[in-house]
Amino acid sequence: MKAMLENKWMRAAIPALLIHCCIGTVYCWSLIKAEIAMQIGATNGQVEWAFSLAIFCLGMSAFLAGDIVERDIKRSSLLSAMFFTLGMIGTGICIRLQSLIGIYISYGIIMGIGLGLGYLTPVKTLMLWFAKNKGLGTGIAVAGFGLAKVIASPVMVYLMDAVGLEVMFYILGGISLCSMLLGHWLIQKPKGWSESKEKTNFNNKTMFQNPVFVSIWFVFYINISCGLAIISQEKSILLAMGVGVGTIAIISSLSAAFNVLGRVAFSAVSDKLQMRSLVFRIILLISIAICAGVAAFGAIEHQIVALVVAMILLINACYGGGFSCLPPVLSDCFGMKNVSKIHGLSLSAWAVAGLTGNQISAFVIAKTGSYTNVIYVTLVLFCIALVVSRRFVRPMEVIE
Repeated sequence: MKAMLENKWMRAAIPALLIHCCIGTVYCWSLIKAEIAMQIGATNGQVEWAFSLAIFCLGMSAFLAGDIVERDIKRSSLLSAMFFTLGMIGTGICIRLQSLIGIYISYGIIMGIGLGLGYLTPVKTLMLWFAKNKGLGTGIAVAGFGLAKVIASPVMVYLMDAVGLEVMFYILGGISLCSMLLGHWLIQKPKGWSESKEKTNFNNKTMFQNPVFVSIWFVFYINISCGLAIISQEKSILLAMGVGVGTIAIISSLSAAFNVLGRVAFSAVSDKLQMRSLVFRIILLISIAICAGVAAFGAIEHQIVALVVAMILLINACYGGGFSCLPPVLSDCFGMKNVSKIHGLSLSAWAVAGLTGNQISAFVIAKTGSYTNVIYVTLVLFCIALVVSRRFVRPMEVIE
């Protein structure tokens, strides 16, 4: 039995999916936010901050916990399960108590900490087990994060109808606890690999003074912010173009599938090319091309639905691809020794983007009333990121 467990699938890939398919349910937020607002007597805008806090705490907990994950994945995976489950169950209790502040704390902060720890924990382990295919390894993990929306959405809709919103959170909390504890039990770094216990010169300040790291952080931030700016408006854009609600639901499911596909496909391509920084540029070029096409043809105003749907699907794929390609790019630039710490630092870009991405599109629409202007703004930002991404190319600089 023990011999059957000692392989990259049982010790890395499956545990990663068990953890990420639970924490990725955070992206089902759009299904429940209106129901939460109605049940506790709050506005959608007030409730929306719970999601923003969750993404912010995800990025910041990963930022602060990189050292814990680097040294002890068993500890970090257990903490993730505890925080995430406590946040889930706490949200159900706060809905019953009609406490908006309680939802901010339970869903936004407590569950957000579990998200960050859980997101970061399997990544280095996957790169160690998939040493020749690091991109594929990390693609598996973050694909689980995207796949969660596809799997959990119909389950959550069914549970809300069958048992109500409050009980749904209790059930999901129980399922998540079992799944994440199984992942905690299975996950293990390869035999022969041990983390150095010696003190290193690594520190956060040094990394944020490193021009290569800063450029990676900035490009990652732009890719997330622009992705969120478009993804957050996809339903509104399609409704404004006269697309039916049923068709929008199908497109939404397709966009989630493309998000997962992008995470696996771009990471696999990065392994084939063995130039992972180049794949980041490919992601940006695809984003620029599709946004430029939508803007140039006035696709939204002229109701060219096929082109707008293509933009939504490709932006989702590129958004997901950025997440899966990030860890291998970091390992190429800085080595494996401190990659969990460095990856954690880079995820602070996600925290900032979680607070600003949606606001970019909201601000532009409020000021101009035009969805096309959102595309123009994201197009400019993608172009700036493409220029900055040229800084990725340099010999590996091992951070001790």
